Amino acid sequence: MHIRRALSADAEELSSLLNEILAGGTTALETPLSAAEFADWFIDGEFPLTCHVAEHDQSLVGFQSLSLYGDPPKGVADIATFARLNPRTPGVGSVLFPATRAAAEEFGLEFINATIRADNVSGLGYYTKMGFETYDRLVQVPLQDGTPVDRIKKRFRVDARHHTMPDA
Repeated sequence: MHIRRALSADAEELSSLLNEILAGGTTALETPLSAAEFADWFIDGEFPLTCHVAEHDQSLVGFQSLSLYGDPPKGVADIATFARLNPRTPGVGSVLFPATRAAAEEFGLEFINATIRADNVSGLGYYTKMGFETYDRLVQVPLQDGTPVDRIKKRFRVDARHHTMPDA
């Protein structure tokens, strides 16, 4: 897999990838995006800091972004991670995260925040595997259809790999 920064020209393929996931998924995002909306939300709009894509067999199989949407606290950005469902390419998120973490360091971020629906078992597992720790829970946040679903807030300390545990 090859990781690179997303380009505006990727928006069409990436919006299609995202919309396929939204059709039956458990993501916090529920509304399909056009290519132009995708570019604004994830690549070159007001709020995105960075977006990386994973390429495999000449197609885009996933993306991961950092954004400042919703006015997070200073030193914090939100992460979003999506991987193509069909055909599924294992390991996309794990390959994307080092590039995102490096970008977070370049931006001088202290934390990366992930807000995951409580029913998104694979998303919760992914962020835990990447080293994110749960710090809050938003209770009974309604979906567009009114169904209440908790949101789990996890964060990754950007400089965590520089800290070592003291000897016991």
